[in-house]
Amino acid sequence: MMKLAACQYAIELIEGWNDYLRHLTHLVEEATAQGAELLLMPEYAGLVLAGQLDEATRSDLHGSIAGIQPLIPRWLELCEALARKHRIVFQPGSAPVLDPDGQYRNRAWLFGPDGLIGHQDKQIMTRFEREQWGIAAGIDGLKALETDLGTLGILICYDNEFPMLGRKLADLGVDLVLAPSCTDTLAGSYRVRIGAQARALENQYAVLSSPTAGTAPWSPAMDENRGRAALYVPSDYGMPPSGIVAESPSDTVEQTSWLIVEVDLADVARLRTEGQVATRRDWPEQFAR
Repeated sequence: MMKLAACQYAIELIEGWNDYLRHLTHLVEEATAQGAELLLMPEYAGLVLAGQLDEATRSDLHGSIAGIQPLIPRWLELCEALARKHRIVFQPGSAPVLDPDGQYRNRAWLFGPDGLIGHQDKQIMTRFEREQWGIAAGIDGLKALETDLGTLGILICYDNEFPMLGRKLADLGVDLVLAPSCTDTLAGSYRVRIGAQARALENQYAVLSSPTAGTAPWSPAMDENRGRAALYVPSDYGMPPSGIVAESPSDTVEQTSWLIVEVDLADVARLRTEGQVATRRDWPEQFAR
C-alpha cells in the first residue's frame, strides 16, 4: 500500500519569502507526519508567490505572472530541498513559466528523494489562458515519469477532459496520473472530476486530484476557487463501486487541508487482466466500428 496526500489548497496572501518558506514547509511536514509518500498540490499553486509582489503588480493579471519569474528558481529549490529532506515524491503544483521563445507555459515539476525527476507542461489551454492570460500550450508532449513509487503521469486540469491525452499516458505505461487543477466554478470542478474519473475507467489506472479552493480577492487569476481533492480508480473488483476511493467533504475551504489516502497500484493494474471489463485492452475496437 502507498499513502498519497492531495492538497485542497486555499490561496492565501503571503507577502514575504520567509513567511512562504514556513508556509510550504509546514504543509509538507503536516502531510509527511501522516505517513504520506507522495504529495500533490494544485495547478497554479506557484502563483501564491505573487503575494510577495507590490500590491499594484500582484493585482494586475499580466503583471503578476511576469513579476513572479525571478522567484520561481528559489521556489523550485525549496521544493527540491523538501523532497530530499523528507524522502518523498513531491509535485508542488504548477506555475506559468517564461520560456526562451518568449511564451509563457503552465508547467508542473516532479521532485523525488534524489532531486528533480522531470516536468510536464499543460497541453491544452482553457479559454481564459488563451484569450486573456496569454499562456501557450506545451510543445514537448506528455511524459512518463519514473519514480520509486511507480510510473507517474501528469494531466494538468483541462487536460483531464481529453480522452486521447489520458490514453497516451496509458500507452506510456503510467500507473498513477496526477491531476492538479484550478477551477473557479463548481461546473469547472465537475468537468475536471468527470474527466478524471473517465480517464481512470478507460485506462484502468488511478488518478489523484488536487484543486485550489476558497477565495483569494488579492489575485485576479485565482480570486474564486472550487474543487475537491480526490483519488479515483476504475469501478471494478476490489475497488469502490463509485470509483471514488476518497474525496474532500466540501468543494470550498477557508484553510488548506490534505486528503490522505492509501492505494495499492498493483491491485489497480491487476484489473487490466483480471477485471470485470477490459476497457484498456478493448480501446482500439471502437475505432473499427
